[in-house]
Amino acid sequence: MGNDTFLILAINPGSTSTKFAVYRNEQEIFSKTLRHSDEELLPFADKPILDQVDFRYNSISKFLDERNFDLNQMSAVAGRGGLLKPLASGAYRINSQMLSDLKAAKRGEHASNMGAFLAKRFAALSNIPAFIVDPVCVDEWPPVARFSGLAGLDRECLSHALNTKAICKRFAKEQHKPYADLNLIVAHLGSGFSISAHCNGKMIDVTNSKEEGAFSSERAGSLPVSKLIDLCFSGNFSKKEIQKKIFGRGGFYSYLQTNNLPEVLQKIEQGDEKTKLVFNALIYQIVKEIGAMATVLNGKADAILLTGGFIHSQEVIAAIKKKTNWIAPTHTYPGEDELRALAEGVLRVLRNEELALKYC
Repeated sequence: MGNDTFLILAINPGSTSTKFAVYRNEQEIFSKTLRHSDEELLPFADKPILDQVDFRYNSISKFLDERNFDLNQMSAVAGRGGLLKPLASGAYRINSQMLSDLKAAKRGEHASNMGAFLAKRFAALSNIPAFIVDPVCVDEWPPVARFSGLAGLDRECLSHALNTKAICKRFAKEQHKPYADLNLIVAHLGSGFSISAHCNGKMIDVTNSKEEGAFSSERAGSLPVSKLIDLCFSGNFSKKEIQKKIFGRGGFYSYLQTNNLPEVLQKIEQGDEKTKLVFNALIYQIVKEIGAMATVLNGKADAILLTGGFIHSQEVIAAIKKKTNWIAPTHTYPGEDELRALAEGVLRVLRNEELALKYC
């Protein structure tokens, strides 16, 4: 293989699936999504997420063996980054300190915490480097963005940084401009929403999709605080039940008992007025957050970038553009191709376009 050709295995573990792909430079060779049934995951119920690493590793290995894929061909392995300490954007070599912090899970349990362990394990087979790229904990905020309004309760920067950063850099490349020279607003609209402002190559503000911003298909977003306090102390719900109502059964699901966007759009087409109102409220909240990020950029945005699963819908795109076209031109990147984003992040290191960062 030539010095300018690299093969990268990218791994993205989710709560009920494991996605992985092999790339030759930017070109996908193959990809696979392994769906894990409730029966398969039952032995891991109420256990730390890292207890699943062996199971996920064996699932990937079985598929690669069936394809007679030779891992010795690989140049590097990339895993989805998890809930680590706040980090600068970039590709990080996986080291013992990172694995120790993920095992401690001080910032919480999440399926992405498995990504570094899986990448390291596959990389060790061929003695090649293993990386994570732009984990959810990427934090480039200035101090002023951290204030919440209550001392000791700072805003926390957690977002869909992997896809968001990849889209920014992809757009910059298309425009033949450095990412650092652009002011961008990015709306990542998937099962959760991250709406962010980018200036001088940094994500200087973003809505934390677990607890603020617009509601999504299954997440509640920002809520009226006094009413939420009353709900928590009503005696009708446990802490776990409240968390599930907000993160998993909020948004579309709460109002319409579905989190399926095509189903929502179909009901609107059939004349369902309640569904239409909820959809319009969703768009209203999205564009309000985009407008807020425009103020963070002093009204000087070069572009609005729309990405995520919702951007497969022309109805969603048209509704957002109608309300925001006065801010900046809109560009769309449907889906959330995180495997590609992982491979691209590692490629920049292998090509010496960026330095690998050290986790410490």
